[in-house]
Amino acid sequence: MNEAIKVDGLKKCYGGHTVLKGLRFHVGKGEIFALLGVNGAGKTTALECIEGLRRYDGGSVAVQGRMGIQLQSATLPEHIRPMEAVRLFAKWNHAEIDHTMLAALGIDELGKKQYAQLSTGQKRRLHLALALISDPDIVFLDEPTAGLDVEGRVSLHDQIRRLKAQGKTIVLASHDMAEVEALCDRIAILNGGKIVFLGTVEELTAKVGSHYTIHIKTETGDACYESDDIAETMLTLLGDFKQKGIAVLDIKVDRGTLEQHFIDIARGNEA
Repeated sequence: MNEAIKVDGLKKCYGGHTVLKGLRFHVGKGEIFALLGVNGAGKTTALECIEGLRRYDGGSVAVQGRMGIQLQSATLPEHIRPMEAVRLFAKWNHAEIDHTMLAALGIDELGKKQYAQLSTGQKRRLHLALALISDPDIVFLDEPTAGLDVEGRVSLHDQIRRLKAQGKTIVLASHDMAEVEALCDRIAILNGGKIVFLGTVEELTAKVGSHYTIHIKTETGDACYESDDIAETMLTLLGDFKQKGIAVLDIKVDRGTLEQHFIDIARGNEA
């Protein structure tokens, strides 16, 4: 079986409000898969149902392999020290401590600090280390880089890539579109409790279309232009500047980002 996770018709209601409306998707073994969506779209609820942390009201979830979970919001006793937490989780899971993994996440650098003394980024790195203690086949990461500085994000991204290289399946929910674009094999966009897109970043770009922002600097100033047909727009603009005798000093073209495509999909669905 090449599927690590299979979700079929997943439904979840809170009272009279339906949060998940029949989600259907699968995650392949060794894949990095992302759930995207605006606030309230159902990302965290979907993850918690798959993880077994929340009961669902319809459909089915099949998971093949051991799970390691880093929650969006988690805490430990204020006075526990990082290595005390590591040893405790290792004992619970009957697992050997992977000191290489701890070094990669910088846990051994935290010394004798108590949990309450850790920064937000240090706490998130510790939570990830605890999620990896049992050497899981599937790792769930809910907003894994929230609160991390640039160096912390780069370090965590490297760790995620190492996990993939080891054959592990990664499922993450994130608001960081650059993170998703850099790491993920496939993405699912949730809106209103439904999946409105499922596929690769390239397929999302093809679905939405290539949108460009053209920055042109001339002797009279700077200007920006939006275009879906860069060749036609550039020919028209340059011809217009030449006809008016305005010298063009610099041109920069930005292709639409994943974030722009995500917004277009979400807005299109709402419309």
